[in-house]
Amino acid sequence: MRSKLSATTRASLAAVGERWQRFAAEVGRFLAVGLLATIVALILFNLLVHGFNTADLAPLNDQPEVAYVLANGVGMLISYRGTKLWAFKHRVSRHADGGLAAFVGINALTMLIPITCLFISRDVLGFDDPLSDNISANVIGLGLANAARFFLFRGLVFRRPLGEEPLRPSRREPESDPTR
Repeated sequence: MRSKLSATTRASLAAVGERWQRFAAEVGRFLAVGLLATIVALILFNLLVHGFNTADLAPLNDQPEVAYVLANGVGMLISYRGTKLWAFKHRVSRHADGGLAAFVGINALTMLIPITCLFISRDVLGFDDPLSDNISANVIGLGLANAARFFLFRGLVFRRPLGEEPLRPSRREPESDPTR
């Protein structure tokens, strides 16, 4: 049984499939880099705020937002290197500094999301235990911030190479099939 799809349509579907595979690979690499950076930031944050097994020596227990910024500053360095060299290695930065200023700016802006979640949890709802801090900042807030970062980095810092097709199919009229 012969397929009723034209050669042009089959080629278009194959191209869309390849673009979605590239997109899925980028998402996977971005999440892997983010996981490493998050683990480092999570450990630093908890040491600074809760002082796990350090005889309650938590230098920033009363300043969790400051601890979050410091811990995630370290995570940001890890994230920038991994994102630039691996997650978006085939994409180019059109910034003179390789995208570093835009990367830091986007991270600083989106860091407000988990900090706001942490503030609401601690100062509005009154939850100041380690589990509440980590759920508010490192699960809810970080999840929302990472989704925003992925698309902002991809669109503003590491753009697709010139000539690479976008994910959405073009809107041009299909060519007529001479075999019909």
